[in-house]
Amino acid sequence: MKRILIVEDEEKLSRVIQLELHYENYETEIASNGKDALRCIEEQTWDLVLLDIMIPELSGLEVLRRVRRKDKATPIILLTARDEVHDKVSGLDLGANDYVTKPFQIEELLARIRVHLRNNTSQVTQTEKLEVGELSVAIETRQVLRQDVEIDLTPREFDLLVYLMKNKNIVLTREQIMEQVWGYDYFGDTNVVDVYIRYLRQKVDKTFDIPYIQTVRGVGYTMKDGT
Repeated sequence: MKRILIVEDEEKLSRVIQLELHYENYETEIASNGKDALRCIEEQTWDLVLLDIMIPELSGLEVLRRVRRKDKATPIILLTARDEVHDKVSGLDLGANDYVTKPFQIEELLARIRVHLRNNTSQVTQTEKLEVGELSVAIETRQVLRQDVEIDLTPREFDLLVYLMKNKNIVLTREQIMEQVWGYDYFGDTNVVDVYIRYLRQKVDKTFDIPYIQTVRGVGYTMKDGT
């Protein structure tokens, strides 16, 4: 049974989420403040964390920051208010896998949870190593190296890099990347792909001689090893 930690200080909302997750056969626990959330995450093993940004004691972003120092694999979905645009961006930069904006439909939340649990399970069970030129990725440990230099990526950046590397020399459209990396129907501008490609290039290509991530104008992106 998958275990999900619900970090939410609105008692009614956290109870509704918990009941719905129990109905879907998930095991859950609720933490109503940041300190309790951090303690639960450090002392127990979770398959996924639902993390509200606006919680007492420690903010959700601070909890996220501390968790990602040690754990880069556990999926974390942020629960945010509609006007917290800056916090959404900050959360993704700190390593959140996704966010859901309040008020939300429980069906949407459940769909996001299923996607991230499925993606995380497939990543953990794989032992393969991907290589493109001097760049290597160990799937199981999520270690990324180029010229023996370790590169620190957020979960989303890592998933994007893996998808590009698995499809080396294949031109991928933004829509294909969105579907495979984000894992759900994204009703918005696919420019988010461009943003994350830019983030990835800054870390993987910028300080090295050969750029591996190539833009195919009018189509999308591909990864080449420069040979």
